[in-house]
Amino acid sequence: MKFNDLFEKYFNCSDESEVFQYFQDTLTNSIAGWNYFVDWPKVLGKYREIEIYLNALNYLIGKEDIEDEFRYLLQQMPQIVNVIPILIACRTFNFQILTDYTNNNFSYKSFNFRNQSILFPGDIDDIVEFTKNMGLLELFKNKTLKSIPDYVLGIEVGLDTNGRKNRGGTIMESILENLITVVCDRNNFVCITQATSDKIKKQWNIDIQVDKSSRRFDFAVKNHDHLYLIETNFYGGSGSKLKATAGEYKTLFDFISRQGHKFIWVTDGLGWKSTLRPLEETFRYIDYTLNLNMVVSGFLEELITENL
Repeated sequence: MKFNDLFEKYFNCSDESEVFQYFQDTLTNSIAGWNYFVDWPKVLGKYREIEIYLNALNYLIGKEDIEDEFRYLLQQMPQIVNVIPILIACRTFNFQILTDYTNNNFSYKSFNFRNQSILFPGDIDDIVEFTKNMGLLELFKNKTLKSIPDYVLGIEVGLDTNGRKNRGGTIMESILENLITVVCDRNNFVCITQATSDKIKKQWNIDIQVDKSSRRFDFAVKNHDHLYLIETNFYGGSGSKLKATAGEYKTLFDFISRQGHKFIWVTDGLGWKSTLRPLEETFRYIDYTLNLNMVVSGFLEELITENL
């Protein structure tokens, strides 16, 4: 790291080890806001796209001759085939089911649930076979499910939780964007979000090489003398990705520094507590690794305004 007097001024740290200890001690427990847990507009949007077909499927609840009734419903409203996958929490419309693995042979059967205006008898047979063997028809018949629309709404909420990790990163970017915007407005600097080499060239006429064509820096800030490229992320839990992430930023720092530009990594989250060794290696290697508490202290602003 590039130790300077600002660390003593803001954090009362006299050397690199004390700065890293301060970094650990001030990691943020959570950045989850109200919209972190469920993206309701997204969930309800997907639900409303198929709500009419889900209500049609309610016709099957409690029916004794469930297979015949399902065949009848498919004949009357072929479009409901499109919603079968979501009943088993799947987004795909094509399935390859292993039907036999005896006698040293693997046999598969294909099922397609793309929206169709006409279903032929063979198509209906396949759909009935699939839903029966998946256990869905039994759930309908025995009234285990009281409302298929409510059931699918619950599935959509469950599937949406898979996006929490991405939302954590997005929230971190939003928080940092607000903080950096204040700094730039106060000092008459310009900030670019999701900065590509083309955006940087257009804004400041600076040619910057990137390590991969898809590289987008979370933020690019230009003061009067230097270009600062800033990456940010948040890790609430542990995982193997953290070690790889730390290594990646050492490489990126070298790549940017060779071009005469500044690189700052803002990362946070208690997930780092389980991966301190690779984090410390990167912390000591690149010029500046900060957490949110360090940013809001005013350290980042002075770092940029003083060309450090």
